[in-house]
Amino acid sequence: MTSAWVSSGLAALTGHPDGPPLDPGHHTAEAAAQWGAALGVNGAALLTERAALTGRTRAGTISVGGSCRLLETADGWAALSCARPDDPDLLTALIGAPMSRRKLAEWCRTRSGAEIRQRARLLGLAVSLVGEWPHPAPPCAPAAVPDLRGALVVDFSALWAGPLCAHLLGLAGAQVIKVETPDRPDGARFGDPRFFDLLHSGHRSVILDPRHQAAALQSLLERADVVIESSRPRALARWGLDAHAAAAAGTVWLSITAYGRREDRVGFGDDVAAAAGLVAQDPDGCGPLFCGDALADPLTGLYAACRVAESLARGGEVLDVAMAAVAASTVSGYAPARPVSFAPAPQARTIPSVPAPQPGRDTAAVLAELATA
Repeated sequence: MTSAWVSSGLAALTGHPDGPPLDPGHHTAEAAAQWGAALGVNGAALLTERAALTGRTRAGTISVGGSCRLLETADGWAALSCARPDDPDLLTALIGAPMSRRKLAEWCRTRSGAEIRQRARLLGLAVSLVGEWPHPAPPCAPAAVPDLRGALVVDFSALWAGPLCAHLLGLAGAQVIKVETPDRPDGARFGDPRFFDLLHSGHRSVILDPRHQAAALQSLLERADVVIESSRPRALARWGLDAHAAAAAGTVWLSITAYGRREDRVGFGDDVAAAAGLVAQDPDGCGPLFCGDALADPLTGLYAACRVAESLARGGEVLDVAMAAVAASTVSGYAPARPVSFAPAPQARTIPSVPAPQPGRDTAAVLAELATA
């Protein structure tokens, strides 16, 4: 019988580029399907649709997206992301020499994982040790998400997990306003435009500068039923945003971070999945391989949407959702991955005919609404 991992398209994204697709045995696709069923979508298929749109495929110790690498350390394996414009300079600082892939690999092999992680955290690099995160009990999903028509979702998040959550709440009827700042647009805008359209079609786009438009920002938050953010608490404090005060006023505040709000640590979908142990063990015993495409991101988006829908029925609260915990809840041990003879290719949903709004398209209209509210 074909496993859910294989039928979802995940096997095609797992393994060496010149080897067979692999099934690592994790129950990731089943968990995504459960959360998706509560939301009325095919959750397992959502895990692979970015790869379907970009045409990227499995690359062994290099992530599907190409920005993360699995590197052997003196006592194990680490996942290191180089996803931001400043990251190459930070990697040069990490190894103390002009960065190259060869030099980085050599440097990692002579250091313990703990030393690499500590130095990386000081520099703000996204580095994890494979399997470092404990495995919690699998999260639960509600039986069904209610009709959310009339609910207002204010989305400060970026990239994949938070925007996917907002997208799913929008499919359930909520109105979504995406908020960006003038100097920090969503980095996903510079990726595949079809994927961005898929997640943001039908939303409104607002650009606000917290330094000069704090009153408007606060007014928008007061009207929100749900706030989604993926920033570390100290960054929110600089904007004057207080999650617990908003929750006390009745807002559901969803905070999506790599390792939890108390952990001042950077992480992206691939390195966080590796930290959770969501990797494939090479059948030839050569170490871990990436599985899927940044799986901690879409898994968290699905799970978080279910949590928000549950929370709306109870009233205001802060939901602290750690991507590592969500990913780890779908891991099923570390047995060698099973090669499969045939793996269906990832599939994407139909791209909406209405594209995502340009940055700030709706700022004036939303500000006018706030002024008359």
